[in-house]
Amino acid sequence: MLLLVPSIGLAQAIGGPLTPLPAVPALAPERVELGRKLFNDPRLSSNASLACASCHRLDQGGADGQVRSLGVDGKPLPVNTPSVFNASLNFRQFWDGRAQTLEEQAHLVVQRPGEMGSDWQVVVQRIAADPSYRAGFAKAYGKAVDEHTLQDALATFQRTLLTPDSRFDRYLQGDTEILSKDEKYGYARFQEYGCIACHQGVNIGGNMLQKFGVLGDFFADRGNPTPADLGRFNVTGDEEDRHVFKVPSLRNVAVTAPYFHDGSAPTLEAAVDVMFRYQLGRTPSTDDKALIIQFLKTLTGEWEGKPL
Repeated sequence: MLLLVPSIGLAQAIGGPLTPLPAVPALAPERVELGRKLFNDPRLSSNASLACASCHRLDQGGADGQVRSLGVDGKPLPVNTPSVFNASLNFRQFWDGRAQTLEEQAHLVVQRPGEMGSDWQVVVQRIAADPSYRAGFAKAYGKAVDEHTLQDALATFQRTLLTPDSRFDRYLQGDTEILSKDEKYGYARFQEYGCIACHQGVNIGGNMLQKFGVLGDFFADRGNPTPADLGRFNVTGDEEDRHVFKVPSLRNVAVTAPYFHDGSAPTLEAAVDVMFRYQLGRTPSTDDKALIIQFLKTLTGEWEGKPL
């Protein structure tokens, strides 16, 4: 497992260079619209109090701005809610990488106690009892509502939640004047300090697992450990996976505070400080830190033609 590789060349060999987001895929419109409707439907939760959109607010960067969202029982979830935007480009889903597909993610979220807390038999019955859904699924899938088609519709909608046309994407596409001089310097510092070793590829992250606290014990310094802090260890039981998490995408990072699996960094400035201390073991100059933050703000894209 890669721990820290501040070499730009090796980072690119592992995950590929930074590339622009692809265009929003042209998927079956009937299935997309079914997925959109389901994404906003609280009947997927046990007590019909929560929809996917309750925590993944598309008007708030695809997250909800909370340290930890509240589950169906009104209690905080174990981890911070990541953005749903561009999630289809991640190599795994969830902070601990326990799901490999969006369909599997939906399957786990709906039935997990404390999250949506339901079960698929109940959900299928509720959705199938709605005449408009029955007609929609018959048209889109040529069959009745079932667990598979529900998950497929949700995943199909989520695959349209891409946010292209960030200023940085346009820069990568050849519009070299769209970034200011300081933003370009920030991109250079992002590479030189080694941030790009883990935050690379089309999603500028989201394509590897990494230990949180490579060059310092973040959890001892933060205090109050929780089971969720064990990260991927909770999935595999492998000691090497203790405190290992999926590297988050940096796309739209300026509008998705707070940061990290525990939501412990309230601002982008605080998150950058943590990364330098615990992942890079370096102290940037004040100017370099400011430049990197300016660069990160160029990663905010658009959804349905509007800036996030």
